[in-house]
Amino acid sequence: MDAVSEFVSAWAPQVGMAIVVLVIGWWLIGKVVNLSLKTMEKNELDVTLQRFLSSIIGIGLKALLIISVASMVGIATTSFVAVLGAAGLAVGLALQGSLSNFAGGVLLILFKPYKVGDFIEAQGHAGVVQSIQIFNTVMKTGDNKTIIIPNGPISNGSITNYSTEDTRRVDMSFGIGYDDDIDAARDALEEIIAADDRILKDPAHLIVVAELADSSVNFTVRVWVNSADYWGVFFAMQETVKKTFDAKKISIPYPQQDVHLHKVD
Repeated sequence: MDAVSEFVSAWAPQVGMAIVVLVIGWWLIGKVVNLSLKTMEKNELDVTLQRFLSSIIGIGLKALLIISVASMVGIATTSFVAVLGAAGLAVGLALQGSLSNFAGGVLLILFKPYKVGDFIEAQGHAGVVQSIQIFNTVMKTGDNKTIIIPNGPISNGSITNYSTEDTRRVDMSFGIGYDDDIDAARDALEEIIAADDRILKDPAHLIVVAELADSSVNFTVRVWVNSADYWGVFFAMQETVKKTFDAKKISIPYPQQDVHLHKVD
């Protein structure tokens, strides 16, 4: 009984203090996790990222608390910390690619080079962004295919975002024959542009002779449209220019060869 009494008197204060630290620390960790969640919500971070980061913060703080409490009651934690470090290193090496994609996802959500609904081109693919997940970005192509691209390569590569600006410039080229009237062709192009309400007046359009090619005189035509009207105007111009040039007897040259036969007596 004396031995038991001595043991209890020696260890009771340490065990009691450890329990108090554990309870208070656990409560404080809950407060810290909730505060971090509110901060991330205030900064409008992605919901999935909020939950993931808050979970990482909670697990890390709880692990530190348990190690601290174990050391208070005399448990050697050096080997325990070494095992945790080795396990963390092994997991990190095994998940190197996934961690790179996770870091890329965090960067994409923080710096927002694109958002859901934007039409972008990245890693050789073009489409509308459907979702920005922790490890991947999901895109939908124009022909209704789903493309899933890891966030790591996207964050480290070039991104073309076609939805950032409200307006876009449509660049086109049209050729006429050398025997055709340049002024008549320019007037025809001016009429076509003036008749299309989707083409903006400001900035002004541009019609210039850009090249005296081998078989044609090439016009460069540049007009400004709302981003949503880009392809509609582009395709409509191709058809309208062909019909208008035909009606005005303006030729559109195409590659051909003239073969001359000489009779030898």
